[in-house]
Amino acid sequence: MRRLLLALPLALLPLVMAHAHDEHESLAPHEHGAGSLNVALDDKTLELDLDGPSVNLVGFEHVATSDADKATVAAARAQLENPLVLFALPKAANCVVEAQDLSSPLFNPAPEQGATKAKTEHHHSDIEAHYAFTCQNPEALKTLNLAHFFKAFPGTHKIKVQVIGNSGQQGVEVTPAAPTVTF
Repeated sequence: MRRLLLALPLALLPLVMAHAHDEHESLAPHEHGAGSLNVALDDKTLELDLDGPSVNLVGFEHVATSDADKATVAAARAQLENPLVLFALPKAANCVVEAQDLSSPLFNPAPEQGATKAKTEHHHSDIEAHYAFTCQNPEALKTLNLAHFFKAFPGTHKIKVQVIGNSGQQGVEVTPAAPTVTF
C-alpha cells in the first residue's frame, strides 16, 4: 500500500499537467497557505499523506522557543493526532486509525539550533503527516470532508488532493468554501 501511495504523484502527473494552464497555477514546493494531500484506497486500507508549510498550521516556521510558540505547536500536533475528526470520514465506513506518523522540525528541533539562530535565520519548515486506516465498510467512503481541517488550521487556504481509489484516480483542489473530495 505504501508503494501505491508513493507512486501516486507519478500516476497523476498527466492529469495534473492537463489541468495546469501555466506554470503559475501549479503548486509550488513550499507555498504558504497551500498544502497537498495524497489519498489511496486499496480494499479496506485508506492511507492519507498530508504535507504543507508549518506556517499554515502554527503560524510560523521557526523553532518554538517561547512558551506561547511551544503551546501553539503542541496544540497543532494534538489536532493532527486526531485524524478521524480532521478528515471527517463517513461514520458508516467504520474506519479506525491503524498507524500515524507526524514529522516536522518543529516537533523535534535539532539540539544545535539555538534560540537566537532559530529566530534570526529564516528557514522553511513543513509538517508532514501519514495516516493509515482500516475501514470495515470501504464502500461507504464516498467523500472526504476537510471542513474541520480548514477550521482547525485557518492558515491553510487550499489543498491539492490526489486520489487513487476504486473508481480510478483524480486530482482536485479543496478550499474552505469547497472542502469535500468525492471518491
